[in-house]
Amino acid sequence: MNGKSHDQRVAGGLIDSHAHLELEPLFKDSAAVVKRAREAGVISIITVGTDIPDVERALKIADEFERVFASVGFHPHNAKDVHDGMLAKMEILARHPKVVAYGEIGLDFFRNWSPQEVQVSVFEEQLELAKRLTKPVVIHLRNAHKEGLEILEKAAPFAAGGVIHCFSGDRSDAQRALELGFYISIPGTVTYKKNERLRAIIRELPEDRLLLETDAPFLTPEPFRGKDNEPAFIVHTAAKVAEVRGTSIQEISSATASNAIRLFQLPLEQCEFVP
Repeated sequence: MNGKSHDQRVAGGLIDSHAHLELEPLFKDSAAVVKRAREAGVISIITVGTDIPDVERALKIADEFERVFASVGFHPHNAKDVHDGMLAKMEILARHPKVVAYGEIGLDFFRNWSPQEVQVSVFEEQLELAKRLTKPVVIHLRNAHKEGLEILEKAAPFAAGGVIHCFSGDRSDAQRALELGFYISIPGTVTYKKNERLRAIIRELPEDRLLLETDAPFLTPEPFRGKDNEPAFIVHTAAKVAEVRGTSIQEISSATASNAIRLFQLPLEQCEFVP
């Protein structure tokens, strides 16, 4: 497929459901980053804050750009820093009109930058906070799918739904997430040559539960791996997911954008999507 036809097929339909525009090097160049995304066919971006200063920057960007929204919460890496009054402060920030979700929250037993028992406690508290706010939850699970899904199942139901961000689990993990009513979000790692396990899972997922994300500036897809990621690069993730599922970029673009609008209640009704 040549570059021209690729651009025409995705134009108007992609949503980056998880990025970090508030992090460098994206924050200092946010206007250009958003412009490049729009030129690539991205109609909306959700920028995800992971502690209070990070969330405040995310909200600044969301206020600046009409089609940028925010998700807020304490990342499991930051759980050790959550002290008295901080969840109350995050709850205030979460009531900002451009906040469409709560998270990313969860467990990271790979890095263990916060003690595991602290991660579990802060995760459980934030799940209750998200339910009180009636916000969908954005879940981070790394090397902790068993423990995280057990917590989610215990805390269910989630009336506003949720998503397993940057999915890296197995088929059983995906099925448990789907049974909770959650979506599965696919990052640029699907383009990596050695990631056949993720591609095999993606082939089987229901189309109405798929989201696309960049996790920018991390997890840059091929052919830009090694460089800082940004929302414009989501076109490469969409292309690989379409290839894996034996469908068109047009179909994946439209379906995943519709799913993001439904989950996050994005006010994009007037946008023209690729039919």
